[in-house]
Amino acid sequence: MEEDLTPQRIVEELDKYIIGQQKAKRAVAIALRNRYRRKCLPEDLREEVIPKNILMIGPTGVGKTEIARRIAQLVKAPFLKVEATKFTEVGYVGRDVDSMIRDLVQTAVRMVEAEKVQEVQERAEEIAIERIVDRLMPRRSRRPIQGATPFERLFRALYEEEFKEEEEEPVSLAAKERRERERRMREKLIERVRSGAMDDEKIEIEVEQSSPPVPFVQVFGPQGMEEMGLDIPDMLRGMMGGRRRSTQVTIREAKQILAQEAARELIDREQVIREAIRRTEESGIIFIDELDKIAGREQGFGPDVSREGVQRDLLPIIEGSTVMTKFGAVRTNHILFIAAGAFHVSKPSDLIPELQGRLPIRVELDSLTEQDFVRILTEPQNALVKQYRELLATEGVNLEFTDDAVREIAAVAAQVNTTSENIGARRLHTIMERVLEDISFRASEFAGQTVTITAEYVRQQLEDVLRSEDLSRYIL
Repeated sequence: MEEDLTPQRIVEELDKYIIGQQKAKRAVAIALRNRYRRKCLPEDLREEVIPKNILMIGPTGVGKTEIARRIAQLVKAPFLKVEATKFTEVGYVGRDVDSMIRDLVQTAVRMVEAEKVQEVQERAEEIAIERIVDRLMPRRSRRPIQGATPFERLFRALYEEEFKEEEEEPVSLAAKERRERERRMREKLIERVRSGAMDDEKIEIEVEQSSPPVPFVQVFGPQGMEEMGLDIPDMLRGMMGGRRRSTQVTIREAKQILAQEAARELIDREQVIREAIRRTEESGIIFIDELDKIAGREQGFGPDVSREGVQRDLLPIIEGSTVMTKFGAVRTNHILFIAAGAFHVSKPSDLIPELQGRLPIRVELDSLTEQDFVRILTEPQNALVKQYRELLATEGVNLEFTDDAVREIAAVAAQVNTTSENIGARRLHTIMERVLEDISFRASEFAGQTVTITAEYVRQQLEDVLRSEDLSRYIL
């Protein structure tokens, strides 16, 4: 429940996946809790409370993106990560800044649609089973057997033989008895299809004709194609008139295909869109990465000439405006924006003052130390040591790491980050792959064995690379 997500609880949840960075966690926890507090206010005051957007400052690989992504998952909010540099292409022909709102709405629509489908999944599966049974045992008219699969033809022949009416019986009695026997047989057939006893048999079903691939067309102008309300795939689908085609599949596949179709028919598309727009406006989170790359004033001509222009285009979106999408108008007043950047070369003060004012909460993330790397390797729920252990366990290899080996990997990661480009915790992925390369390649030879990774083994695997500083720059 959202009311149970206190700031302390939010930080506890983030601690399961992200090591350290308590200042950043507290900032996003408070911002998230303020959203719940805002919903509890009277309606007239609720509109006046704007989100306190956050600027995260810190080197790459320290957890900026992960913090934003995890809080979005925590509250099941529409989330979008966008690179600020995508709006600074030469001649400013990149995507316009409004596209981030359109992408966020599209994410929300998919999210709500998936939830609605889950709600009707049980009913959709029952409808799918009914349609399969209808195909095998039609209630009223007999469909032509030609074109059906061998299994269908055999089943229908047996069906006709079973229900061949006796001439000497009265018509009414025969019809009544036939209906009762059909009902019992139908129930048995439904149970067999539901239980999976016939999953491997093939039948022929009708599925919706998929539209042909649409060539990519980009339109440059004052408005994007989505703003004009055009959706080429939907237009082509409408022109096709919902045509259907026959295909032969197993009953197992037919249950999945027909259940998906039934679920789409059961959900209200208009309700999905309304709920998606509401969630986007009230709960949406946009993470703008590499903001430092567009910091600084224009100093001449070249590919970066539009940096200040991008900052000014971001202003109305972050401050609050209305963006037209193919699903309808979306207000950005209460979307939470989390911006991030390393700010090695530029400084936050290099941003234009108006944009600085739209990002009032600033938190600095710390560079990761060797001890942080040790904790990252072992403590989080998605720790790298756990991941590799489970991956190799799928092939019967019992992988173990000694404490010395973990510390050695952390030490090497810290050393390489110091002597070359500091990429934070991402360096651990590079080193772990290098250390376990031979075992991963020959995993089948170690099936049923316990393989222990020691500090000495780590040094052996990395010896050639670490011996040459120039080589380590390329390899690690």
